[in-house]
Parts: sequence; C-alpha cells; structure tokens
Amino acid sequence: MAGHSKWANIQHRKGAQDKKKAKIFAKLSKEITIAVKMGGNADPDMNPRLRLAIANARGQSMPKDNITRAIDKGAGGGGEAYEDIRYEGFAPGGVGLIVEASTDNKNRSGGDIRATFAKNGGNLGETGAVSFGYDQVGQLVFPADAGDEDSVMEAAIEAGAEDVESDENAHLIYTAREDLMEVASALDGKFGDVEASSTALVWKPQNLIPVEDEETAGKILKLIELLEDLDDVQNVYSNYDISDDIMEKILS
Repeated sequence: MAGHSKWANIQHRKGAQDKKKAKIFAKLSKEITIAVKMGGNADPDMNPRLRLAIANARGQSMPKDNITRAIDKGAGGGGEAYEDIRYEGFAPGGVGLIVEASTDNKNRSGGDIRATFAKNGGNLGETGAVSFGYDQVGQLVFPADAGDEDSVMEAAIEAGAEDVESDENAHLIYTAREDLMEVASALDGKFGDVEASSTALVWKPQNLIPVEDEETAGKILKLIELLEDLDDVQNVYSNYDISDDIMEKILS
C-alpha cells in the first residue's frame, strides 16, 4: 500500500481552487443529465454512470432538488445529443494532461480546448500520446476525519481496494476499474457519518514529472484552471509533481 504522494496534492487542488459552488453544481448537473440520456435509464440501480454521478453530487452536498431536476431533464427526451471525448496534450514543462469532455458539438469543444492549450504554452496531442502513461482506476475520496490512516487502510483492504494514499487533507482509496461500486458499497457507513466526497473513475499517472521552478508551475496550474472552466470540460488529469513550497507560493 502506498503512503502519501503528490497525487493526493493533485486531486485536492481541484476542490480547493474551484471558486464558485455554482460552477461545481452546474458540471455535476450536466453529468447527471448526460448519464440519463446516454444510459437510457433514469434508475441509478440500472445505470452505473448515473449512480456514480449521483454519488459525486451527494459528496459535494448538492441539494436533492437539483439532482432530481437534472435526472428529469435527462429523462425528458429530445434536446442535445451528447458524446464523451478524451483529449490529450502537454502543458509547459512537458507535463501530460488528459481532458475529459462531454459535448453536443465536438467541433466547438475541440476548438476551445486546442486554443486554450495554444494560448497558455501547451499543445494538444494525438489520442494515446499521454494516456499510455496513466491507468484508469476507481477512486474514492474521504475527508481526513473519516479516521486515522491505519483504520481507513484496514477498512479499504477488507472492502477489496487495491491502494490507499492518506495525508492531512484526505484519504484516497483506489480500486480496480470494475470494482469501484462494489468497494464503495462495502465502505458505505464504515466511517460513521463521514461519506465519500468523490466516487469516480479517474486517470492515475504511473509516474510524476518534477516541476522545479515557480514560473513553470504557475503556467501549468493556470492552464489546468482555464481548461476546467470550459463548459464542455468535465475533468482534467495531470502528472505534475510540484513541491509543497512552490505550491504554497503560487496559491498564496
């Protein structure tokens, strides 16, 4: 089992830097609606993607009414036809980025993403140019108050998890892609009233790329933030390794 790693820092940053709760809710609502449309079923028990989307919405304390409206919108039929597209590219310093988008117009989303890379010192690559260095795995994120590192690790192992990373902010529990929901169910209620803030399939880098200077680090983080702000973008994954000292200077 792995201990603390910079990957935890990578994942925490998104939650720490999202400036508007409304923006988070908008993306969560969109994912719920798309999950219903693409899965053809408004019942989360019969639609794994919808089940994941609802779990994430609840983890972010999204109101139940918002979740219901998003489901109803997807079940209403008609409207936009969405498709999932994965983009891969490079940020300054050679850091690899995977960008997941759900869009009703791939020309628009592709153009926006390409322009964002180009205007911020990066470049868009071919599919596979970055993802070969990542593994797609299940990930559950629990707040630090779910328990101490040993107790969380013990519960995760018993539930069938493959890896755990803990630090002062959170516990990241990793599973095989196909085991995510089974492990999530097994951990339900194991940490008292503390629930997972995120349950998702993620791209986890096999190796991290050290970023040695503050200027390059700032450019990388700016590019990621701008990509995340695009309406069609749902998730951005990266393999940077920025030291805590540099990170604190940039975020202060």
